[in-house]
Amino acid sequence: MDTARAVEELYRSDWGRIVATLIGLVRDFDLAEECAQEAFAVAVEQWQTSGIPDQPRAWIIQTARHKAIDRIRRRTRFAEKVESYAYGLGPAVEEPDYNTNEIPDDRLRLIFTCCHPALAHEAQIALTLRTLCGLETDEIARAFLVPVATMAQRLVRAKRKIRDAGIPYVVPELRDMAERLEAVLAVIYLIFNEGYAATRGQSLLRTDLCAEAIRLGRLVRTLMGPQPPAEATALVALMLLHDARRHARLDEAGNIVVLEDQDRSLWDHQQISEALPLVEEALGGEPGPYALQAAIAAAHCRAARVEDTDWHEILRLYNLLERVQPSPVVSLNRAVALAMAEGPQPGLALIDKLVAGNDLENYHLLHAARADLLRRLGSRAEAAHSYERALALVTNDSERRFLERRLQEVRSATEIEEAGFQAK
Repeated sequence: MDTARAVEELYRSDWGRIVATLIGLVRDFDLAEECAQEAFAVAVEQWQTSGIPDQPRAWIIQTARHKAIDRIRRRTRFAEKVESYAYGLGPAVEEPDYNTNEIPDDRLRLIFTCCHPALAHEAQIALTLRTLCGLETDEIARAFLVPVATMAQRLVRAKRKIRDAGIPYVVPELRDMAERLEAVLAVIYLIFNEGYAATRGQSLLRTDLCAEAIRLGRLVRTLMGPQPPAEATALVALMLLHDARRHARLDEAGNIVVLEDQDRSLWDHQQISEALPLVEEALGGEPGPYALQAAIAAAHCRAARVEDTDWHEILRLYNLLERVQPSPVVSLNRAVALAMAEGPQPGLALIDKLVAGNDLENYHLLHAARADLLRRLGSRAEAAHSYERALALVTNDSERRFLERRLQEVRSATEIEEAGFQAK
């Protein structure tokens, strides 16, 4: 395998594990990230001559560890020199004593650590996604629907607060994990979403992220005891249901196949069967956001044919979700459900309200959904304009190809229509 390609694939698949291990060793977010990046750069050069090692991830960790030790030693020598001129800088902070085996997974342990209640909720999630889960700043910004510069500033502030406030890198005891659970579940779901619809790259899917998110979700649910919180159960069910459609979402050429055109025999029905009882369990009490989303996914997966889909039930669930967790994205999905249940026109009216509100102005899926409804209504010129706007914002190659095909379809239909009109 080409060295550069091997390093790139290792970076994509194992960055989170590598940085998580290094943070566990050096207890410093920035140092761990910087040394990991340096180790990858060294790998590109050395592996070209020495060959790819048998355990490339261990090689990267060991190289980064040595670089971190060198930096720490340089800092120590500098500090000793400073101390020879001035003293009284305060007592050293002792490393807290805790049992690292309480959470039997390094990455999950560090996710809980990052989701410290002293940080703002969004900062907890963003910092964990960037540092431990390997998502780039622009990928996280997309998840939060904010500019990349804004997200970069949030990440810097979160790291600075950890440093300045002396927030310890400690693992909460199991009884104290509940206060961090909401952020932890949000992190896991955002990891899954990036795997389900990747921000960049040639493929829509990153199966490594989907599998890792499902694994972490299962582990969280197990850790929470014999009666885990409903939302932890619901999140596992939701991810399983979405992931069950994986093999039908792309054709052999890697092009997107929309839900209504998917071959449902390719869905993982064993995984669906595992998830459906979890949905019912999560809906047992007052349903939370993940439970309602899982119920929506279940409604799709129960339909043997696209025409069997109960869009009125899905719309009802979106109505509940919008009350429980109001957001522009939920409103957009509700508008699509309304269009499928009652026709394109009422759905388009809701989407136009979202466009007027500017909340999703730079969200390509808003313009893609609007274009699709206009296409269904026969407003091809306006649909083409919305497809063009979506294409200007999309960053994934699979999605771009899909939008380009749709745009060409409406343009061709318009040309045929105009030619027919002129012939008359």
